[in-house]
Amino acid sequence: MPALAEFDLQALRASKARALVGIDEVGRGPLAGPVMACACIIEPEFYPELGKINDSKKLSPKKREELFDLLSNSPHVRYGLGEISAAEIDRINILQATFAAMRRAVENLRPPEGAFVLVDGNQKIPRLDFGQEAVVKGDGRSLCIAAASILAKVTRDRLLVGMETRYPGYGFARHKGYGTAEHTSALERLGPCPEHRISFLSLFHFAGAKV
Repeated sequence: MPALAEFDLQALRASKARALVGIDEVGRGPLAGPVMACACIIEPEFYPELGKINDSKKLSPKKREELFDLLSNSPHVRYGLGEISAAEIDRINILQATFAAMRRAVENLRPPEGAFVLVDGNQKIPRLDFGQEAVVKGDGRSLCIAAASILAKVTRDRLLVGMETRYPGYGFARHKGYGTAEHTSALERLGPCPEHRISFLSLFHFAGAKV
């Protein structure tokens, strides 16, 4: 049994829950695009099949895509996604937007009554109607959190690739909204587009970045 699966089995036994929900997010740091969260339930009998699951940041893009297909097509996995736009991030700040994305992911998953939530990080999700535990570096410790990290990461990456077509010139398909040299150079040349987080850009004094 994979070590990440053992963590989840212990959490299930300790919580005496009907189901275990792993939650992770991606996209807190970029200058553009949404923050994306995923809430994921994996049936315990499927745990042994997921030995290659790990924190999405430690996997190659190709491996993430392969595992995304495995998870999203499995009858033993259920997940919900929550997306909060750049404009909403500017309005309520990135921390509150992250919590909102997580709550939305849980709402879209519709866990059974009595489910227990493992959330990546050091903070519990406010106003969540389920028992929960914050797990520091959870995407490297819990199977369901790691799976959620993959599902959220691939979904967001695909959104940013599509954004390249709508807003050419920024390189979104390559940097996925993060503040790379290519991205910041494009911002200096083109100014922000509707998908940029103006509250983030104003910290870097980009032209046209006014909250």
